[in-house]
Amino acid sequence: MPRTGMMALRKDALVNAAIGVIGRKGSLDVTMGQIARAAGVSSALAHHYFGSKDDLFLAAMRAILSDFGLEARRELTAARTPRARLTALVRASFGGHNFQPDVIAAWLNFYVLAQTQPQAARLLRVYQQRLVSNLIHALRPLCPDPVAIAATTAALIDGLYIRHALTEAGPPDAGAATATVERYLDLATKGPR
Repeated sequence: MPRTGMMALRKDALVNAAIGVIGRKGSLDVTMGQIARAAGVSSALAHHYFGSKDDLFLAAMRAILSDFGLEARRELTAARTPRARLTALVRASFGGHNFQPDVIAAWLNFYVLAQTQPQAARLLRVYQQRLVSNLIHALRPLCPDPVAIAATTAALIDGLYIRHALTEAGPPDAGAATATVERYLDLATKGPR
């Protein structure tokens, strides 16, 4: 395999290992060595590819956000009405690989890192703005105040991630999380789908 192909494979392995190791630990209190071992590469190679643990974690969050974007686009392709677009965005938020224990732990640590690390804060802002923008677009034909409802919906989605990360409620229940947000949207838009 060409060296560039190996580099991409190793970077992907490191990103996935970072999500897994941080998820199991529940914090960023892990070393590049631990992540590298989980990926099956040397610590020196991990530092060569990413520089620092924060840079590797940001790459992991970009991968998580990319997976979310793919899931959202997949869900949105079948949505034919504004209300169906809302449901698609909610389902994408909790579907696929998004609402898994390791990813939930990564999100919780991402929220914390964003308070002190400018690149993390910027990445979080971009995600939040895109989510709210997509929600507003779907809500416009359904209610008089789409901005407030979109902001509340986004906060509810984030809150469900945080709640799950901070409780020992067992495995994440994507169906229950989706239903919670859907109930709010039904009330906020004054009617069922």
